[in-house]
Amino acid sequence: MTVIEAFQALEPDIAAMPGTVSVWCARLDGEPAYTRLPDERHYPASTMKVGVMAAAYRLADGRELDLDAPVIVHHDFDSRSPGGGRFEMTESYDSDREVWEKLGHGVSLRWLLKRMIVRSSNLATNLALETVGYDAADALWETVGATGSRTRRGMEDFAARDAGIDNTITAADLGVLFRAIANGTVASERACLEMIDVLREQEFHVDLARGLPEGTPTALKNGWIDGIRHSAAVIYPDDAPAYILSVCVTSPTAHSQRGEDEACALLARIASASWDARHGL
Repeated sequence: MTVIEAFQALEPDIAAMPGTVSVWCARLDGEPAYTRLPDERHYPASTMKVGVMAAAYRLADGRELDLDAPVIVHHDFDSRSPGGGRFEMTESYDSDREVWEKLGHGVSLRWLLKRMIVRSSNLATNLALETVGYDAADALWETVGATGSRTRRGMEDFAARDAGIDNTITAADLGVLFRAIANGTVASERACLEMIDVLREQEFHVDLARGLPEGTPTALKNGWIDGIRHSAAVIYPDDAPAYILSVCVTSPTAHSQRGEDEACALLARIASASWDARHGL
């Protein structure tokens, strides 16, 4: 099956999903083999955390940041909104209790970055952003050649969101970020290998990974909130070159549990189509 045939066979399923579905699929070099609305802007949910990680490792390469220096864990942060004051994060909204158990204690930035990815910790994300700096996290997108993505606020900074200061992502930009990490160009080769190792320890395999043969190695990050289900991964077949698949779904139906399950199932079918076409990408 050709790449175009594999993905076009899915078009009725994709079109049936209300909202916007964006896809970007490519090997680690060359032009994308398939795209669908790749430059459409979405709210990134937790996929922006990969950019924060890359910014941190890039700064560490330049000796501007020590990944092993202690960071005191706290749950209140300055809003990015002018006059927004400070806001407190909510433990029940986080997917990782382990970071919250460290409140008041010092932990390494390296550990926070890992919890931010493998358990998608929101608290770890804001601590990392505070340490890395919002300007550095935002500038990372330009470094990798992204055109439609921004990191302008932290998690749960609702005052900033209401003031129009928000984060954006595109499927194409997620793809080029994962490509820059996989190819070792966004930071040193050693740093990029470590980031791939962290992404390969991802603990949430409810969307893209479901559509791949069991045990297929993936370096993956997903993100979800009401109305959002995104996922991007470097996929490592044992019989074909590695490739990247990035999918962003913004759909009003994903507000319900049934809709969320349908979005995850759609991402799995897209991953399955990419796998069927892996030799021809």
